[in-house]
Amino acid sequence: MHRLIPAALFALSAAPALGEVAALSDTGFVITHSAQASAGKSETWKVLTAPSRWWSGDHTYSGDAANLWLDAQATGCFCEKLPRPKGAPETQRIGSIEHMHVVYADPQAGVLRMTGGLGPLQQDAAGGTLTVTLSPAGTPAGEGTRIDWTYVVSGLVVLKPQEIAPLVDKVLGEQFERLAARSAAPAQTDDPANLRD
Repeated sequence: MHRLIPAALFALSAAPALGEVAALSDTGFVITHSAQASAGKSETWKVLTAPSRWWSGDHTYSGDAANLWLDAQATGCFCEKLPRPKGAPETQRIGSIEHMHVVYADPQAGVLRMTGGLGPLQQDAAGGTLTVTLSPAGTPAGEGTRIDWTYVVSGLVVLKPQEIAPLVDKVLGEQFERLAARSAAPAQTDDPANLRD
């Protein structure tokens, strides 16, 4: 299976993440994950929108999460640059990949929605929508943030949904746990301009 994509280094002490393939059919599937983080919503948003700090480099095309960026505004890009190969001339342009396209970003409401087929789904005629929602955790102390994300995939999925859905769930679950597990240290959102050549 081709590598799936990227997520933040903000260490949010979190309750164990819960995830599952919530729905499955011949034309698609739904994956859900939930966790609680100790950081506030504003801090958690900063982490969420800096994928180079939390997404695993093992699930990128370049092998390095530092090549990821997220421009968290409508028409923005959750993208990855592909550096020049060693020995390539300086005049050779670098490559890039759009993993997802931002269609809704509201830091105040704590909602980020992106569309796109991740990893091997990109080459299929399948559409995917990832919605991430941040809300008060509802703990007795009234602190922390609940993180929920739902990835809905539908359309012509060449790889059978029954076979690919558990794999996508596993890889996305790993990234979600990395996001939820990072703990508090001030983090700056990546500036997309600094990541492009």
